Amino acid sequence: MREKKRDIIFLRWIPLLFICSYVVFPIYWAINTAFKNEGEILGKNITYLPKNPTLANFIDAWTNVGFDKYFFNSLKVSTISVLFIVMISVMAGYALSRYKFRFKGAFLGLLLAVQFIPGAVLMVPLFNIFNHVHLVGTHIALVIVNVTFQTPFCCVLMRGFVEGIPFALEEAAMIDGCSRVKGVFKVVLPMLIPGIVTVAAFALIGCWNEFLFAMMFLNDPVKYTVPIGLKMMQGEYGIHYGAMAAGAIVAMVIPVALFAYLQKYLVSGLSSGAVKG
Repeated sequence: MREKKRDIIFLRWIPLLFICSYVVFPIYWAINTAFKNEGEILGKNITYLPKNPTLANFIDAWTNVGFDKYFFNSLKVSTISVLFIVMISVMAGYALSRYKFRFKGAFLGLLLAVQFIPGAVLMVPLFNIFNHVHLVGTHIALVIVNVTFQTPFCCVLMRGFVEGIPFALEEAAMIDGCSRVKGVFKVVLPMLIPGIVTVAAFALIGCWNEFLFAMMFLNDPVKYTVPIGLKMMQGEYGIHYGAMAAGAIVAMVIPVALFAYLQKYLVSGLSSGAVKG
């Protein structure tokens, strides 16, 4: 019995404590700070709950700082990027799963290898290319970068999901008169929804949090995304911690709400992808 309790402590409670310390506590502190006034934030006494909760920081971040523009810019860029990433991943994942061709293994290895290339290595070449075609300072450049860096891993991930769908179902559809393409739309895609949701969620998180290339390519404050907006809230002579914390909470709304709504698809999608991937 003692060994069982000890195992529960080491295998359950200690990992949970680490998770709370490194993940949950910073989120709690950001929420706590967002509802405090500036005097309480900068005061000598640390308070773990706001004495006089206020929404002034959220109003300030949304209206005065311009976080409304940052939020919708991120939403636009991320949505367009994810649509392209999902479409390419579905087509490439299906091809890698169902067709045999020369150098298929090498191509898969290349898709995985590019994930190890630091993005900073390509900053200068990409900036020169986009500058020549007059895309610096536009959201199109950021969409291209997002699609380029997110697609390889998503293709490999989607391949695992497609392999989890028996080809016999497509053969049965083709025997009934469906073409190959129609069989994909009628049979494969409906069964691929958990995988599509999983890939879209991973891609959205990467696109939403993109900072390095957004900082490099976007030079107009009107076009800033959420990560750049948070960075620019650090003033030259001081930092408005309350508004920054409120902005961070607003930035978490989309990923957290999406995860809460799509949780069942994510769990089933990751499970099915892990079996065959």
